[in-house]
Amino acid sequence: MGKRGKSGGRSGRAPAGVVEVTKGTAVNGPVEGVYYIDTGDCELIADQDNSTGWLLKINGVMSSHIDLADPLFLDFEYMRWMAALIESRRPPSDASSEKLRGLHLGGGACSLARYFSAAYPDARQVVVELDGKLAEYVRGWFDLPKAPLLRIRVGEARAVTETLTAQTRDFIIRDVFAGAFTPRPLTTAEFNQQVKRVLAPGGLYVANSGDAPDLKNAREDAATIAAAFKHTVIIADPAMLKGRRYGNMVMAGSDVPFADDPQLRRRLLGGAVPAHLWDDAQVRAFAAGTPVRHDPTPPPSIAE
Repeated sequence: MGKRGKSGGRSGRAPAGVVEVTKGTAVNGPVEGVYYIDTGDCELIADQDNSTGWLLKINGVMSSHIDLADPLFLDFEYMRWMAALIESRRPPSDASSEKLRGLHLGGGACSLARYFSAAYPDARQVVVELDGKLAEYVRGWFDLPKAPLLRIRVGEARAVTETLTAQTRDFIIRDVFAGAFTPRPLTTAEFNQQVKRVLAPGGLYVANSGDAPDLKNAREDAATIAAAFKHTVIIADPAMLKGRRYGNMVMAGSDVPFADDPQLRRRLLGGAVPAHLWDDAQVRAFAAGTPVRHDPTPPPSIAE
C-alpha cells in the first residue's frame, strides 16, 4: 500500500532475527531479515510466489515490491495505475519522452523509479527518501541505476521540493506516509504551489492518497489538488470510490487537459484489481463543499 510508519530509535543488542549492519558495511544483494534503519526498522521478505521477487516492510507496514529479474513488473496496483497515467501522457515510444525528468517524493525500494528507468532509459530521476540508512540498503539490495539516471536524495520531501529549480520536472509523484496518511505538510495548498513551481509546463503531479471508508481525507486531498491545478483525475477501484473499504486513490493534477485515452481506461480495467478513472468534473463533484487544506497560521510575533 506504500504506507510508512515511524518508531523510535532502538539500543542494545539486536534480538533474534534482526540483521544489524554497522555504518559503512557493504550490502550486496538482498538477504531476508529485519534491519535497523534511521526511523525504526525494515524487513526484507522473499516473495513466496515469485523466485526473483522481494517485499519490503517498513516499521511493520508493507511498503514496496521489487522483481530483480523484471524492473517493468509492478506488484502493487496503485503503482501500475500511476505508471499507466504517466505513460498515457508521455508514451515511452515518443521521442520527446526520452529524457523524461521525474521526482519521487518517498523512496521505499524505489520500485517506480526503477520501472521508469527501464521504460525510459534516458530518464533523469531523483528519489527523495527521509531515511538515509534505508536508502543505503536499497542501493545495495536492488542494483538501482546510478546517478545521474537515478539519484537518491536523503531529506524531508517538502524541504527538498522547496529547494528545487522551477520548471525542471516532467512529473512529480507523492507517495509518502506516516502511519495511514500522508504527512499534512505534503497535502496543503502551499505545498501544491511548490509542486506547480517545480513542474515544467504540461507536467504532471501524481499523488497516492490513502483513506478509510469515510473518504474524508481523500475529499480534502482532492479539493486541495483541484484548487491548485486546472485539470484533475482520480483513479481507484469501485469499492474504494464508493467508500466501502480502506485503500488507495491515485490523484493527479496538471495545467493541461488529460486526454480521453481509451487505451488508458482499458489498461486500468485489465489489472487484477480493475480501476475506474474519474475525469475533472467527477473529481470536482467528489470534492464539492470540502475545504482546501492550508499550512497552519503562524502565531503572531510578540514585540519585545
